[in-house]
Amino acid sequence: AQAAPQVLPEGKERTVLACNQLKTTKYTALSFLPKNLFEQFHRLANVYFVFIALLNFVPAVNAFQPELALAPVLFILAVTAIKDLWEDYSRYRSDQEINHMECLVYSRNEKKYISRYWKEVKVGDFVQLRCNEIIPADILLLSSSDPDGLCHIETANLDGETNLKQRQVVRRFLELDSEFDPLKFTSVIECEKPNNDLSRFRGYIIHKSGKKDGLFKENLLLRGCTIRNTEEVAGIVIYAGHETKALLNNNGPRYKRSKLERQMNADVLWCVLILLVMCLFSAIGHGLWVWQYGEKKKPIFDVPGPDGKYLSPVLASVYLFLTVIIVFQVLIPISLYVSIEIVKICQVYFIHQDKDLYDEETDSQLQCRALNITEDLGQVQFIFSDKTGTLTENKMVFRRCTVSGIEYSHDDNGELMATFLSNTCTSGKLKQSQSTKTHRRTGSRAEAKRASILSKHTAFSSPMEKDITPDPRLLEKVNECAKHLEVMRSHEQPLSHLSPELCDVFDFFVALTICNTVVVTAPNQPRQKVIKTIEDFIRRFTPSRLTSGSNSSSSSSLATSKSMHRFGLSMLSSTSTDSTLLKLEEKLQGRTAGAGAPEEGELRYEAESPDEAALVYAARAYNCSLVGRLSDQVSVELPHLGTLSFEVLHTLGFDSVRKRMSVVVRHPLTDEINVYTKGADSVVMDLLLPYDPRGKHQKKIRSKTQNYLNLYAVDGLRTLCIAKRVLSKEEYGCWLKTHLEAESSIENREELLFQSALRIEKNLHLLGATGIEDRLQDGVPETIANLRKAGLQIWVLTGDKQETAVNIAYACKLLDHDEEIITLNAESPETCAVLLEQCLQCVESKFSNNTIDGATGNMTVGLGLVIDGRTLAYALEPALEDKFLALAKRCRSVLCCRSTPLQKSMVVKLVRDKLKAMTLAIGDGANDVSMIQVADVGVGISGQEGMQAVMASDFAIPRFRHLEKLLLVHGHWCYSRLANMVLYFFYKNAMFVALLFWYQFYCGFSGSSMIDQWYLIFFNLFFSSLPQLITGVLDKDVPAEVLIAVPQLYKSGQNMEEYQPHMFWMNMIDAMYQSLVCFFIPYFTYYDSEVDIFSWGTPITTIALFTIILHLAIETKTWTFLHWSSCIFSIILFFFVALVYNASCPVCHPPSNPYWTMERLMGDPMFYFTCIISPVVALLPRYYSFSPSLGSNASDSYKANNQSTPLPTSPQARESLFREHTKAEHKTDQTAAASPQGAVLHEENKLPSSASSLERSMGLHEVRCGTSEVESLPVGATFPWSSAVDQADFSLLKWITSTPLFSHIGTVLQVSSSSLQNETQDSMCVLGSSLHVDFKGLKEESSNNLQDKTKGTQTDHCKNDNSETTIL
Repeated sequence: AQAAPQVLPEGKERTVLACNQLKTTKYTALSFLPKNLFEQFHRLANVYFVFIALLNFVPAVNAFQPELALAPVLFILAVTAIKDLWEDYSRYRSDQEINHMECLVYSRNEKKYISRYWKEVKVGDFVQLRCNEIIPADILLLSSSDPDGLCHIETANLDGETNLKQRQVVRRFLELDSEFDPLKFTSVIECEKPNNDLSRFRGYIIHKSGKKDGLFKENLLLRGCTIRNTEEVAGIVIYAGHETKALLNNNGPRYKRSKLERQMNADVLWCVLILLVMCLFSAIGHGLWVWQYGEKKKPIFDVPGPDGKYLSPVLASVYLFLTVIIVFQVLIPISLYVSIEIVKICQVYFIHQDKDLYDEETDSQLQCRALNITEDLGQVQFIFSDKTGTLTENKMVFRRCTVSGIEYSHDDNGELMATFLSNTCTSGKLKQSQSTKTHRRTGSRAEAKRASILSKHTAFSSPMEKDITPDPRLLEKVNECAKHLEVMRSHEQPLSHLSPELCDVFDFFVALTICNTVVVTAPNQPRQKVIKTIEDFIRRFTPSRLTSGSNSSSSSSLATSKSMHRFGLSMLSSTSTDSTLLKLEEKLQGRTAGAGAPEEGELRYEAESPDEAALVYAARAYNCSLVGRLSDQVSVELPHLGTLSFEVLHTLGFDSVRKRMSVVVRHPLTDEINVYTKGADSVVMDLLLPYDPRGKHQKKIRSKTQNYLNLYAVDGLRTLCIAKRVLSKEEYGCWLKTHLEAESSIENREELLFQSALRIEKNLHLLGATGIEDRLQDGVPETIANLRKAGLQIWVLTGDKQETAVNIAYACKLLDHDEEIITLNAESPETCAVLLEQCLQCVESKFSNNTIDGATGNMTVGLGLVIDGRTLAYALEPALEDKFLALAKRCRSVLCCRSTPLQKSMVVKLVRDKLKAMTLAIGDGANDVSMIQVADVGVGISGQEGMQAVMASDFAIPRFRHLEKLLLVHGHWCYSRLANMVLYFFYKNAMFVALLFWYQFYCGFSGSSMIDQWYLIFFNLFFSSLPQLITGVLDKDVPAEVLIAVPQLYKSGQNMEEYQPHMFWMNMIDAMYQSLVCFFIPYFTYYDSEVDIFSWGTPITTIALFTIILHLAIETKTWTFLHWSSCIFSIILFFFVALVYNASCPVCHPPSNPYWTMERLMGDPMFYFTCIISPVVALLPRYYSFSPSLGSNASDSYKANNQSTPLPTSPQARESLFREHTKAEHKTDQTAAASPQGAVLHEENKLPSSASSLERSMGLHEVRCGTSEVESLPVGATFPWSSAVDQADFSLLKWITSTPLFSHIGTVLQVSSSSLQNETQDSMCVLGSSLHVDFKGLKEESSNNLQDKTKGTQTDHCKNDNSETTIL
C-alpha cells in the first residue's frame, strides 16, 4: 500500500499526524480525584480551610475532634467534585456520540471508500461526503459531482448563518478529464499552521510537474458544516480533531469576575486581618495570664507536659495563637463562594423563564452564556450599541435611487411598504395574542418552531423586501434601453451609439445584478435539514468566541474567484433523510401556497447580507433578473435581450477597510473587460476619474448625485454608490500578473491582495446611487428613553454615513431636538485637537458646575456629540484621548459614525479603563465581536447577520427592547440580592465568632469554647444556610412593574448603594453589638448558678440562631411561602439535632457531658425568657436605625379587584399614607432617584412573566386575586409621585403576626376575592414605606380632578432635594 500523502504546515514536515478524535473531558477514572482536588485548591479559601482542618490534628493546638473538624471542608469539596464529575460525564457522552459518527474514508488496501468512525480519520486521509452529511474534519476540496466543480455548504453550526456558502474544487483538479482517483494523487500541500480564523485559509499545492496553485478559503470545507445541494464530494483532510478551526474557536464557557466579587474578595481579606488581630490579642492575653502565675503559683487546672514541666508564656502564646485560629476559623465564610454560585445559577434560571424576554417571531429567548456576572447587569453605566441590526431590523428595503444624476423617488414603493407594515402590525398583534395563548395552553411551541424553520428557506426574503414597485419613469427608460440594445445587437452596431444616460441605466442595473455573491436557488430544491441526532453536535461545536470578526481584510475575498454558483438549474435527485420533516414541509407549503408562497419557477436568492438581497430584488423588479451562476460566469435575464452571460474573471469581496466590493467581468455585448464597484459613498466618490472627457456634464452629475445622497441620509436611508471602469487588455494583463503573484504568496498575502485591489479600483465612472431603508425595531425609542432616565449613557457606534446615523438617532430618541449637538469633523490631527479644545471650553463656560452629576461626573443637561470615523481615529490617539473623553462624558449621548470594528473596541476600552466605569456593548454582527469582548458585559442579538455576536457575548437577547427589562429589572434584582447576601454572610459569621471571643476573657484566653463543637462546626453549614439562599434567589426589593415605570431606581446599582465599603464595617459593628447582647444577657441570667458550661452555651447558640434569622427577616423585602418554610425549617432542624445529639451522646466530650442538656433547658422557663428578650434587645438598634430605609425599599406587588377607589387627595391624607424616610448613609446633597412619596401604578392587560408564573406555581405568592378592569390613569396622574390614583378596595394584612417585632415593617395588601378569569392581570404596585392606613371607605374621584389637585404638589417635592433621598 502507498503511504498517505504528506500535508506540511508551512514547509515543515510533521512527524505525528493529528487524530480526529474529540476529547473535551478533563478527567479520567484515575486522574479525577487528584486533578479535581488540585483544581479546587486553586481557591485560596479551600487551601485555608484544609490547612485549619489539618492543624487540628496537632495535639498541642487542637480545639475540636480532628475528624469532626474535617466535615465542613470535606462536604464543600465533595459537593464541588460531584458537580464537576457530572459535567465531565456529560461531556464524555457527547464526545462518544460524535466520535462514533460514520463517514466514508478511502482505503488503499481495498482501493475503495469504506465506512469508518470520525475518530479514526487522520490528516492525509481521503474522505467522500454526500448531500446533507456533516463534514468530519477540515477537508481540502478535490472533487465534486457538480459539473462546474462547486460544492454548497451550510455554516449555521459554525457561525449561525443560514444562507448557503460556495466552495470550489482546487483549480488544477477542476481541469481533470477523468474522475478523481486518490491513488493518483502525488501532490504536496503546504499550508499555514492550525488557527481559529474562520475567514482565512492560506496555502499552496505543488504538483508533480512542479507547478504551484494557491489555496484559499473557498477550497476548504470546515468541520461542523453541512453539505447541501451537492450529491457527492471528495477531498483530503488538512486539519483534524482539535486542530480544526471549529474546535479552535470553541473556547468553552466564558469566565469573568464581577465588580461585586472583586469588592467581596477585598472584604474577605479584611476578615482575615480581623481574624489575625483577634488571634494575636488572644495569644498575648493568654501569655500574660500564664505569666502572672509564675513558676510556683500554677493553678490546679494547668496541666504540665509529659516531662513534668510547664509551658513558658511565650510558647503557650504561640500554641494558643494556632488554637484560636482553629476556633475562630468561621470568621472566613467557607460556604460563601459555593452559596454565591448556587444563587447565580438559580437567578439565571428565573431570568431564562421570563416570557417577556421571549420573541415569538424568531422563536428565541434570552441566553445566559456567562453565569458569574449577573450582578454586573445592575451596575452598568455606559452602553455601547451598534446601529444596523441592533437598533434597526436589518431588513433592507429598496426605497430610492439616482441614475446619471436623475432621481427616482419610488413613491409607490414607499406607500406599498407603509401599507404592508400597517397590515403586518395589525395582523401580527392579533396572531401573536392568539398564538401565545395557544402555545401556552397546548405547549405547541416546539411545533411552531419547526414550522417556522421549514417556512423560511431563504435568508433576507420576506415579502417586504421582495415586493418592490418600480418607478414608472425608470422602468420606461430600462425598457427603452433594452429595445435599443436589441436593435443594435441585431444590426451589429457598437454600444457607443447608445446615449450616455441609457448607457448608465444599463450598466447600473447590470452592476446591481452581478456585483454580489448572491446564490440562486430553485423553489423545487428545498434546503433539507439535518436529522435530529445532530442537534447535540451543533451545541457542542458552537464557538463561544470568534476572534477574527470582519476587522481584517479577508484574503480569500480578494483572491481570484471562479467559485460562482450554478444553483437551482438542475434537479437534486437525493431525498431528505428525515421524511417527517419533508411531510411537514409539504403540508406547510400547501397551506401557504395561496398567501405569499413563491410561484412555480420563481428563483430564490441566498444573500450573505440584506443589502445584497435588496439590490438584487430591486433589479428583478425592473426585469433585470439574476438567473444563475456558473464557475466562471453569471447569467442575467434582461428585457428584450433574453439571457446574457457575463464571464466572471475576479471577485474582490467586501471588507471593512476598503468598504466596497468589485467584480471584474467580460461584457458579452462588447467583449470589454469591465470593473463594477459598489460601496460607501465616502470611499467611492474619492475613486472617481479626476477628469472626464464629458467635462461639465459629468461634474454636474457628480454634484447632483452627492446632493441626492445627502437627502437620502437625512431621510435615514443607507446609501451605496455604483461605479464602473473599462479596462484595456494591456491594463488588465499588467494587473493580473501582480494579482496572481499576491494570490500564490503565503507571507503577507492579505496586504498584497489589498494593494492589488486598490490598483484596479480607481478612475471609476459614476453610474448612480441607491437609498435603502432599514427600519427601527419595535420599542427601540421607548427603551432608549427609559435607559437614559435610568442614568445610563448611551453611545452608538456605527459604520453608516453621518447624516443617516444622525437621522436614525433622532428617530430612536438617542438625540432630542431640544438638545444641543456638538459635531466633530476634522481633516487632520491638529484640527481635531483645536476642535476638542474649543468644544471643551465652550461646554465648561456655558454649563455651570451644578449641572454635573456629582456621582458620575456626567452632564445632566441636554448635550449630544456626533463624530465621524476620521476624526474619531485622531481623537483616539494618546495625545487627544483624554480631551475626547472629557468632552464625551459630559454628553448624554454620543454618536460615532463611519467607525471600524477596531475603533469600536478602542472606544469601549478607553471608557472602561480611563473612567473605571461599568461598560456594556451590544451588537448583532461579526463587526461587533471585538467591541462585545472588550466590554465588561457583552450582549449579542440573534439577528440577520448570523450568530457571531451571540457566540462572543455573555448574554444573548432576541431584540434590543429586551435590554430594558434585562437591566432595569433582572439586573437590579441580581445586584440587590447578591449585595445584601454577601453583607449578611459577613455579619453572620462575625457575630457568631465574636461570641467565642468574648468568652476568652473569662477562660484565661485558653481557646476554650462554651459552645458544643457539633454546633460550632455545623452552625453555618446547616442550621443557618438555607434562609439566606432563599432570600438571595427570590427576594425582590421592588416589583418589576415599578422598576420599569421608574427607571431612576436603577441608579442605586450604578452608585453601589447596596454594597459600599463602609457598609461592611457597619455590619461588623452591628455584629459586635449583637454578639455582646447575645453573650451577656445569658451570662447575667445564669450568673452565680450551678449550670455547667454547655447548659449555659446552648442557650447562647439558640439565641444566636434566633437573632441571625430575625435579622435576615428584617432585611427581607418580599415574603413568600419558601421564606417562611426555610426559617421554620432551620429552627426545627436545630432543635431536632440538639435533642437527638444530647440524648444519644453521653461521652462525646469527656470530662464534659452534653447528655440531656437541651431536654433540661426546654423545661426551664428562664430559657424561653432569655431566647425571647435577647434577640429583641440585639435587634432594636438595627430595627430603629435601618428599618425605615429597608422598609422604604420594600414594596409589594398588589392586584386590583373589580371596583376602583381613589386614594385621598388631600395633602394630609397623602402624608399619612406615604411617609418619607431617609437613609442615614446617604449624602444630603444627593439627588433623589425617585421621590419617596410613593404612588400607585396601574398596568393593564400585562401578561405575567414566566418567572413570576413559575414562582407562583411554587407557592411564592401569598396573595392571589382575580382580574379586574381598572381604568388606567394618564401618565401625568400615574407617575408624578405626589398624585393620588385610583385603587381597588382592599384591606391591610400584616407580614408576620407571630412576632411583635415585625408589626411595623410592612404590609401586604390583600385583595377581595374574585375568580381568576384569564391570564391577563391588572397589576397595581404601591410605593412607600410603612403603610398604616385602612383604605376602606375611600370615595371615588375622577383622574382629571386628581391631576388638578396634584399639580401644585409636584413643585414642592422638587424643592426638597436636600431632605429627600431615594426611595422605594
